[in-house]
Amino acid sequence: MITQLNNRVLLKLTGKDVQGFLQGQFSNDIAKLEEGIVQLNAYCQHQGKIMALIWVMKKADEYYLSFPQGLSEEIVKKLTMFKMMSDVVITDITNEIIQLGVVDEMVKGAFKLNNQQSVAFSESIDGFELSDEMHWQKTCIDNEVPEVELITVEKFVPQLLNLDINETGVSFTKGCYPGQEVVARLHYLGKSKRRMRTFECEGDVSVGDELIALNSTSAKACGIVVRCVKLNDQLLCLATVEIAYEDDTITLNNAEGTLLTRIHDD
Repeated sequence: MITQLNNRVLLKLTGKDVQGFLQGQFSNDIAKLEEGIVQLNAYCQHQGKIMALIWVMKKADEYYLSFPQGLSEEIVKKLTMFKMMSDVVITDITNEIIQLGVVDEMVKGAFKLNNQQSVAFSESIDGFELSDEMHWQKTCIDNEVPEVELITVEKFVPQLLNLDINETGVSFTKGCYPGQEVVARLHYLGKSKRRMRTFECEGDVSVGDELIALNSTSAKACGIVVRCVKLNDQLLCLATVEIAYEDDTITLNNAEGTLLTRIHDD
């Protein structure tokens, strides 16, 4: 299955300082990025809250950054500001290169996201039989691939989106980046009390909706919807949730809201 990813920006970064520049901006270890791989990175502000999740890909000495279209203006502005006098050239190639989401297929030159998904670049969709983007979104949920959209900017630290587990999106040995001290402190203090889980829904759900756990005594909502999809009358979502109440009665936004039921992966 191949899907055209219409709502993602694609930046190309070149220059002799580009690896060091990205290493100092993002949460993962850019120096360890291999060609043919999508590396998930959090771009955090100084308090460790995520401004964007960036897919970073490498081809020879060129680096490619993919992230949701709605975040483009702010992320490009910050990258441009922080590169200062470095030998780094940032080029927006969104309108030149088509991004394709590939599921359970082989496409030459694609970048592996996980064991089921990859990302491919193309100048044309000729020759591709494209599927509905909802299939790609469901596969992202099946594989617990998080996203940060405009409505959820600065709503999460990396641990809430499970980016610290097996260091899939955060390196704790690479050195400094914005928010690194906060993220590391949370890591070394112990287990996170909130995690991202998969839920099925019995009604409408939107990214940014708040989770209300019946038994939670927290002064704030027990979680937030990260991404969601409706496909063949099935409603699924990824959401952060207080671990202690993840299997309790959970509704959206208020006690009478949409009911969520956690999908167990064990």
